[in-house]
Amino acid sequence: MIVAIDGPAGAGKSSIARQVAQELKFDFLDTGALYRAVTLATIRAQVDFDDTPALVQVAREVDLQWDGDTILLNGDDVSSEIRSPTVTDAIRYLADEPQIRRQLSAQQQRIAAGRNIVTEGRDQGAEVFPEAECKFFLTASPEERARRRVEQLKSEGRHMSFEQVLAAQNKRDLEDESRPVGRLRAADDAIVLNTDGMTPEEVLAWVLQRIREKMEKSQPQ
Repeated sequence: MIVAIDGPAGAGKSSIARQVAQELKFDFLDTGALYRAVTLATIRAQVDFDDTPALVQVAREVDLQWDGDTILLNGDDVSSEIRSPTVTDAIRYLADEPQIRRQLSAQQQRIAAGRNIVTEGRDQGAEVFPEAECKFFLTASPEERARRRVEQLKSEGRHMSFEQVLAAQNKRDLEDESRPVGRLRAADDAIVLNTDGMTPEEVLAWVLQRIREKMEKSQPQ
């Protein structure tokens, strides 16, 4: 079974997806880590980010292996290095290129084949896994998502004003919704949940209940 959880930044989809996978004993596919790994590969290869054919060539030839939270790039464990600010700042050059998205969508489909897996992103249910048995789109009001982000930053010892976080978030929402490929949107058959006023525990319970209902219905009678 494939469970796809999409939604905008700050909606809590990543943490919920990980918890769902843990509760159901499913694998968790961190799609962002795959894009980060290819971005790191282009940095290591000293490819110019304006050289689209060269970027596509790197994405086509790179050897990515995924196991839980471990990402191997050409046999090298890069699970920590892909989280660096350098990679974060550069990932956009690859994420918006249609040919690269096709390459990595195929990688994700290969990884998920024959597995019980939970995957999250912004286009998993609509584009990458249109056949997924369970599709969710978690969202919340911009103000609620910004408030959560401010609290998260505080817990990490980082401080930004609510206004700064909200402005940055609104900018990212507009960019994500306007992308030429892989744009943020709910699949036509996704279950949409607005999480305003809900605790993470309530969201998790709600999602798990609907997955388990689907699993029960799919059991042979």
